[in-house]
Amino acid sequence: MRYASITDRLADLGSGRWAVHIAARRMKEEGADIIELTIGEPDVAPDKALLDEAARSMHSGRIKYSNGRGEASVLKALVEKYSARRQGVTEENFLCFPGTQTALYAVMTGLVETGDAVLVGDPLYATYEGVISSTGAHPVMVPLRPEKRFHMQADDLERAVTPQSRVVMLNTPHNPTGAVLTAEEIAAIGEVCRRHDLWIVCDEVYEQLVFDNVTFASPFDMPELAERTIVVSSISKSHAAPGFRSGWAAGPAEFCRRLLPVSETMLFGVQPFIADMTALALSRDFHMAPTMRANYRRRAVLAEEALAGDNLVRPMLPEGGMFILLDVSATGLTGLDFAWELLRQEKVAVMPGVSFGEQASGFLRISLTVPDDVLLVAMKRISDLAHRLTAPAGRRATA
Repeated sequence: MRYASITDRLADLGSGRWAVHIAARRMKEEGADIIELTIGEPDVAPDKALLDEAARSMHSGRIKYSNGRGEASVLKALVEKYSARRQGVTEENFLCFPGTQTALYAVMTGLVETGDAVLVGDPLYATYEGVISSTGAHPVMVPLRPEKRFHMQADDLERAVTPQSRVVMLNTPHNPTGAVLTAEEIAAIGEVCRRHDLWIVCDEVYEQLVFDNVTFASPFDMPELAERTIVVSSISKSHAAPGFRSGWAAGPAEFCRRLLPVSETMLFGVQPFIADMTALALSRDFHMAPTMRANYRRRAVLAEEALAGDNLVRPMLPEGGMFILLDVSATGLTGLDFAWELLRQEKVAVMPGVSFGEQASGFLRISLTVPDDVLLVAMKRISDLAHRLTAPAGRRATA
């Protein structure tokens, strides 16, 4: 039988990158006591008011079809949110989607096609390559270098531009590295984009998880970049509600108008009762983001302190988000091999850095979404394994 070429383009870009996580979940189901530090699921619950609103709305009959652009209450809340960042924002600047992933898929479908190139930092979130490849376009990796704390450099971006380039993908705060681009760095990146007439697609799902000593910046807020910037985001991280799948794209009105039929062809609207909850989430201050921000910052510092002086496992303190990277290259193992040994020998599940690109192949990505004491146990097991694996053969045999 014949299949569309998209099935070949995405054949190796699916859940295989989560193989360690999937294996850990299977071991847990079989009774193993696993410390799970793999995926970014918030460890606090959504505010009860949000759950009550979703239930109230559903029981009141808000379970019928929506419209393609989004429910009026959400659009109003989005206008208020982004108007605090930039003047001149209207409902015409938004489209609602079930989550950031769907928004990214639709946005990329509307911007590129076969033969085009999308410039994206390496490391990158694990689904980006698939989102790009689904369109027939191809990713061009821009190295995010550890010595620059994984911040994209305008010079590196400039060198990666080709005649086929159409889009630059940014992610700030960044997953998996926790890097937060400064306004100056974004302006320099934006100048490259202006010079080569490139779109900017910026994933800002971790916007509210920027740590206290860092300032969030966005190309969406810069007048000189507004005409070429599209932001995608959701309430998944900010309001601890990943399972509700509620997100949006924000961009130029013409872009949203042209993308609307694409969105309507995909799904024709989101769930009204979830939209009502989203409108409430966006219109009031809730405790989840400040609580998570404090927790993840504290745990990142705890992990760094626990590994202080360890010459085999070196943490890189993030500037935001819910992860920390550990450099294990000094062990002589790849992050992938180390992650499998860690699961087998120490019952700790982490994401190997190579799941996020070659630039992170010597790293582990650690989720900071477990209690402090559990995280410290995991850090000790990681350090113990690193030293055991690198011990002389005689010592290793008697350890």
